[in-house]
Amino acid sequence: MPKVESSIIINAPVAKVMACAKDIEAFPEFMPDMKSVKILEKSPDGNRTISEFVGIVKEFKTTLKWTEEDFWDESAGTCKFNLIKGDFKTYSGLWTFKEVDGGTKYTSVIEYEYDIPMIGPLIKALVAKKMQQNVDSILAAIKSKVESAS
Repeated sequence: MPKVESSIIINAPVAKVMACAKDIEAFPEFMPDMKSVKILEKSPDGNRTISEFVGIVKEFKTTLKWTEEDFWDESAGTCKFNLIKGDFKTYSGLWTFKEVDGGTKYTSVIEYEYDIPMIGPLIKALVAKKMQQNVDSILAAIKSKVESAS
């Protein structure tokens, strides 16, 4: 199964970075590839959510839709997520937030499978490249949002 991974250093405390990353309904405001995010269900403590995402894939002139379940553990500095339903065959991952000198190391690891019948290696490579760009863009957008608010 394909996997993408990326990390970024954000000049802000872990709690502030996690709060921004946890506010997923705000993602479309500062992430151009995210059309909408809607929380469908939230646990009383806010650490488990089920959310519906609609992403924009400009290169394919289409949208990707999926519903995922997120499990936040602020004491461990993690968010685990997995696909409930959607355009991906499989989609799961882990965000980690680690304190580093003067800031936070924010890492995203995602495993995914996106099946398009009869697609060739070239298209699979393009999907892999787009997934990597997406992970990098999310990290950069959260970095920009958090650091501009400081």
